[in-house]
Amino acid sequence: MKRSKLTTFFVGSVLALSLTACSGGGAGTTTDTADDGATTDTTAADPADITIGVAMPTQTSERWIADGDAVKEGLEAAGYNVNLQFANDDIPTQTQQIDQMITQGNDLLIIASIDGTALTSQLEAAAAEGIKVISYDRLIRNSDNVDFYVTFDNYQVGVAQGTSLLEGLGIVDSSGAEVSGHPTGLNIEIFAGSADDNNAGFFYDGAMDTIQPYIDNGTLVVKSGQTDFATTAIMRWDQATAQKRMEDLLTSTYGGTGEGLAGVLSPFDGISRGIITALQSVGMGPSIEQGLPIVTGQDAEAASVKLIQDGVQYSTIFKDTRKLAEEAVKAAEAYLEGSEPTANDTETYDNGNKVVPSFLLEVDTVNKEDIKTLLIDSGYYTQEEVDSGVSN
Repeated sequence: MKRSKLTTFFVGSVLALSLTACSGGGAGTTTDTADDGATTDTTAADPADITIGVAMPTQTSERWIADGDAVKEGLEAAGYNVNLQFANDDIPTQTQQIDQMITQGNDLLIIASIDGTALTSQLEAAAAEGIKVISYDRLIRNSDNVDFYVTFDNYQVGVAQGTSLLEGLGIVDSSGAEVSGHPTGLNIEIFAGSADDNNAGFFYDGAMDTIQPYIDNGTLVVKSGQTDFATTAIMRWDQATAQKRMEDLLTSTYGGTGEGLAGVLSPFDGISRGIITALQSVGMGPSIEQGLPIVTGQDAEAASVKLIQDGVQYSTIFKDTRKLAEEAVKAAEAYLEGSEPTANDTETYDNGNKVVPSFLLEVDTVNKEDIKTLLIDSGYYTQEEVDSGVSN
């Protein structure tokens, strides 16, 4: 995304934080004591003396590039030094990057994990140094040393995806109310996210809780019979893997032509594009108007927003990374001033060792008619970016 978008968004939101952190000698001095007795000075001194490590999972997804840029620019606008690293979906690379952040003396960590179960030793090392850890969007599991979690309401993301599929199939209207005399016996297929991403289970649960009643009463039929999470999950959210699974389903269940397939529940835009490629390759579509099944998505990636504008993909779930980055900045600022960040959920996100205090953000469903209002007018994309399907 363009630097100007992110800078403009953060000027207002971090100005007060910057003034507080930079004025005089700071807000005073406190110390954090780790389990082994080690203490770390968290003086609210000049932010220029503080380095924050930001670990992002990959640069292969437009979404994570935007997240990394947004967090970095928000922290830099508040005066901090930022050590931003992308791990290219490789777990050993990410663990090594976080190890280096700790040994290099980074003062706080913001981590979007590749595998939420793979960072236990790194978090233990961080705790030993009194370094606070903010889990970003993906919950880090099986550790007592996750201090805070910023994310979107992931269950509601799934609910929104399920509702959008139902709307696209004419079963509910735009308000979510059931349509009288709606069609029945509609064939659908289900895709889930990566099994090593804690969020994927929330997306799946929210979507399945929404559509399961319609499967139970025969309105929807999963013709392949593949409905459980393990079978439908796409490792690393990979587009090519999703395309291959859709091709296999078309061959095994739909006579190689897709005839009778009305919709596909997809949890992510990259997966959606793989699905759509498979559908079009057997002659379906090329657009919804011309017979392409309804396909949902998530993350409002520019390539998929163009497909929505062109009537090819039905919808996506917009998670405004600028707002998520802003909450990560606020949480970091609170810890570095020796206080606690504000949580709006202290019950939902149990990582296996503890319930992690969290800040949850709301999401929006984007259909063709919502692109201008939600994405262009808000400055997230320009019309030219939507038209080209490429975010600059």
